[in-house]
Amino acid sequence: MQKVALVVGARGVIGTKLVDQLAASGEWRVIGLSRRGGVDVPGRVRQVAVDLLDPDDVRAKLAGLNEVTHLFYAAYQDRPSWAELVAPNLAMLVNVVDAIEPVAKGLRHISLMQGYKVYGAHLGPFKTPAREDDPPILPPEFNLDQQRFLADRQLGKAWEWSALRPSVVGGVALGNPMNLAVAIAVQASLAKEFGVPLRFPGKPGAYDALLEVTDAGLLAKATVWAATTPAAANQVFNIANGDLFRWNELWPRIADWFGMDVAPPLRMTLAEVMADKEPAWKQLQATHGLAATSYAEVSSWPFADFVFGWDYDFFADSSKIRRAGFHDYVATDEMFFRIFAELRRQRVIP
Repeated sequence: MQKVALVVGARGVIGTKLVDQLAASGEWRVIGLSRRGGVDVPGRVRQVAVDLLDPDDVRAKLAGLNEVTHLFYAAYQDRPSWAELVAPNLAMLVNVVDAIEPVAKGLRHISLMQGYKVYGAHLGPFKTPAREDDPPILPPEFNLDQQRFLADRQLGKAWEWSALRPSVVGGVALGNPMNLAVAIAVQASLAKEFGVPLRFPGKPGAYDALLEVTDAGLLAKATVWAATTPAAANQVFNIANGDLFRWNELWPRIADWFGMDVAPPLRMTLAEVMADKEPAWKQLQATHGLAATSYAEVSSWPFADFVFGWDYDFFADSSKIRRAGFHDYVATDEMFFRIFAELRRQRVIP
């Protein structure tokens, strides 16, 4: 029986790469769910626009998807506070499972995308390396609420679940509020246009902290592996590139990639400093004949400020997934340079 993937959050940094990888393998038919929908690839990918917070809309859009065998959940909606994240993000997952489980009788696996918030990484210095069996943090924390829902729902069912916990994910998808690589590329492009050196804008101490990130392609491979490997059933796995870095070493190399000088770090809140740069962005596009990408699509400034504010070590132990049989790695510097090159190829940046 052919595998049919339902990818929820198909237009995000994670979902976009997952859809591409599944479709390119030739082993899957893919159905992507997102708020915006997208362009179908005949015979490979069908895109469906849906409001995941509207249970009626979810039921209506998923009613005919009885062929789905694997559900990959990578949707996320942002809110102003950590507590406010819980209700919408749990509701979206519940709405999807409530809608697909009764119609997809051949459902085999539900994959959940999480992150290091499970370990309290967003709150401040946390135990490193973080491990999958570390004790939970004090609520609210929507990732754990989602996991508890899935684990309880799975009891006595034929399908299984898995959860992947990546670090910050590096990918190309535009229009996403959590895209660090794009934010760096746009910051560098505008700084170069203004004729100023590239400065690290984070907190004092963040330049020297020990960090890791997760390549979107690596994450897609690990997600599919976990969803199709019996030994991974009902398990949680950290997944990162496999190397560690400090901005004090990588940032000058990023500047060099863009052909720029680098200057000492200067604490800047990008959400404020970049707020008035839309006219400069449009001028840069006109000067270099770039694609008509709106400034909003490449403005992940609050998320960049969040990441550049980590003046503490930020990494987890990803040996569990390697011991279980997934052995791929990615060099982090090459990941960033590959993303920048792809943004240049797409004429997003000069």
